[in-house]
Amino acid sequence: MRAKRADARRNEENLLDAAAAVFVEAGVEAPIRDIAARAGVGTATIYRHFPTRADLIVAVYRHQVETLAETGPALLAKGPTPYAALATWLDLFVDFVITKQGLATVLQSDDPCYDPLHAYFVERLEPVCAQLLEAAADAGEIRQGQDPYELMRGVGGLCAGGGKSRYDARHMVGLLVAGLRSAD
Repeated sequence: MRAKRADARRNEENLLDAAAAVFVEAGVEAPIRDIAARAGVGTATIYRHFPTRADLIVAVYRHQVETLAETGPALLAKGPTPYAALATWLDLFVDFVITKQGLATVLQSDDPCYDPLHAYFVERLEPVCAQLLEAAADAGEIRQGQDPYELMRGVGGLCAGGGKSRYDARHMVGLLVAGLRSAD
């Protein structure tokens, strides 16, 4: 029975990853059949897990936040340096922000089911960013006293210019992260 649960969890994660990719490419109004095809499942499977599009959107958002929240400590534990862990995590954060832009229309809608998502995002990710910043500062790799919320907002702002042919948000975030380095 346990294997089934792990398998079902993997299938749901695969479905959520597929939905996120389709949302980035085609927007949140993309046909469910496109998500099903990307995930390698039937549309009935999606509706069984997520009866409404809003349920799917909320699940995608929460899944991405949880994945990012779990990745920070893992990167610190196995990364070569705290700064490398921070840089890698911020690169993954860029991916999340870009995906979130595909969800922007619905996240800013009047539908109350989306209201708690921003607070959830801040509640889960700000402490992870703070942990990464603190570890890098304690190692002498970056300047002390960096504000995690401010950094995440800065990355979000840099990602907002995406979609322009000559604009590379990832490059700009790389410059921001390099600017955190201590002046030693």
